[in-house]
Amino acid sequence: MKAVKVFCPGTIANVSCGFDVLGLCLDSVGDEMIVRKSDVPGIRITKIEGADLPLETKKNVAGVAALAMLKEITFEGGFDIEIYKKIKAGSGIGSSAASAAGAVYGINALLGNPFTNAKLVEFAMQGEALASGAPHADNVAPALMGGCTLVRSYTPLDVIALPTPSELYATVVHPQIEVKTADSRAILKHNVTLKKAIQQWGNVGGFVSGLFLNDYDLISRSLEDVIVEPIRSVLIPYFKTVKVATKNAGALGSGISGSGPSIFALSKGADTAHKVADAIHDIYKNSEIKFDIHISKVNPKGCKVLPL
Repeated sequence: MKAVKVFCPGTIANVSCGFDVLGLCLDSVGDEMIVRKSDVPGIRITKIEGADLPLETKKNVAGVAALAMLKEITFEGGFDIEIYKKIKAGSGIGSSAASAAGAVYGINALLGNPFTNAKLVEFAMQGEALASGAPHADNVAPALMGGCTLVRSYTPLDVIALPTPSELYATVVHPQIEVKTADSRAILKHNVTLKKAIQQWGNVGGFVSGLFLNDYDLISRSLEDVIVEPIRSVLIPYFKTVKVATKNAGALGSGISGSGPSIFALSKGADTAHKVADAIHDIYKNSEIKFDIHISKVNPKGCKVLPL
């Protein structure tokens, strides 16, 4: 192949209790990207539609991720990348991760897939470092591996693919205000009490166990964040109102998607996910804030090749 078109999915990071370690891949929202082989060495971002982002390779997350990958391959040519953004930057559903993951996935496909998805996560993390100041994997891991993922360790990197119950759906509202990931990380505390840490560890273990056991009640009980959400939620309009309304509509639980401002809710079944969306719509419809709502089954595959 000389060119490949890639679907680069949106993601929910943290999933309430798993700050920087848990992630979930969406199916209904994502970017598209075209990656082409070139006789000219290096990486070039040749086109961006849908967002005002830099074309300069070293200032673009897709470019930085691709450059990291290029250092570990023997290839005399280079690659040209076109990016079609459908995930808004600063939305909290993995805009930068979609670009970084899509670039390395596309290049890997053109080279005959010499790298595993786990290795691609390492390259894509370099793009995330440019976007947020920290090379976190909780968005790029599910984007590349699909489903739910757990980053067991960062040093060395150890990402675990988790099973996903068949009826697990996500409803995500994006209030169209911008919360930059770097700013959202800057307000976090660096120390937490032992009591809160124990609560959080228990919830992470409970959530992972719920996925393995197909236990929606356990998943629901575990969707609690006692460390990050209380600090970040003040940046998101109507956050507490949305949490109450989604629970009343039947959601398993809800929380901040990534660094916000998007809010996610998980549900058992599509019908409940749509009822949750209606409840969210009723909250924001009379406000001055523009918003998008996405309803998505969990994407089991992550990035994928599309017809060119």
